[in-house]
Amino acid sequence: MQIWKYLYITLILILSVIVMAIFQLPDGYLHIVACDVGQGDAILVIYKNIQILTDGGPNNRVLECLSKHVPFWDREIELAISTHPQKDHYFGLIEVFKRYKVDNFLYNNVESGSVDYQVLKKEVGGSGTKVIRPHTGQVLRVGMIYLDILNPDSGFSDPNANNIGVVDLLKFGKFKAIFTADVENKISDGLSALGEVEGVNYLKVNHHGSKNGLSEMLVKALYPQVAVISVGKNNIYGHPHKEILDLLGKYNIRVLRTDMGGDVIVSTDGEKYWIGK
Repeated sequence: MQIWKYLYITLILILSVIVMAIFQLPDGYLHIVACDVGQGDAILVIYKNIQILTDGGPNNRVLECLSKHVPFWDREIELAISTHPQKDHYFGLIEVFKRYKVDNFLYNNVESGSVDYQVLKKEVGGSGTKVIRPHTGQVLRVGMIYLDILNPDSGFSDPNANNIGVVDLLKFGKFKAIFTADVENKISDGLSALGEVEGVNYLKVNHHGSKNGLSEMLVKALYPQVAVISVGKNNIYGHPHKEILDLLGKYNIRVLRTDMGGDVIVSTDGEKYWIGK
């Protein structure tokens, strides 16, 4: 009787794993997940068996996002990006490198006195990951996904770490999304002059909606349909600032926020897009 009990439990476990696997099978759409990591950034792009992770947030909640949206048997991330060396963007990447195989890592060769940042660099160095240094004009292709690097310029330096943040334009079919890290007004204005940013569907709002980030010139150049703000609930900075919400409202841009809805998912087939998976 005891043997049948164990066989029954084993069968239930096997069936549970099969059901989980079926529900996590990749579809033919591209999904952009703004992970709810609190006051920080972690943006996960998924297309079939390809994952691109931009930043890792200020804690290890990015691991919850990965386990929720990436099949449990897929332990490989094709590309990780660290936009700039501030803890609310890079810290979660330390544990990601410990638990996943990361094929490529794109980050600025910028020094930081942070002990945690040195730990991240040590993890990268010991992982066998290919390191890529970003520069304006660079184009990366990951499967059917194209990433145009729009910032920083090669050799560009700024005492403000926000302004050396990696900004990239994702292109998938006719769909375009721009990820703006924490760059501030002057970089926003410079981005607005680039012809390739016209017709963007999706905007990751700079610096968690800080009034010093997104500029009206960039909003007018992009004219996105959706603006996503990665921000912590009741954060001490008052993000997103009223000025930014008013600016987006002025142009009738739909705003989605991680502090209000948790993980924000936008999906596309390369032409149409929709909110949610």
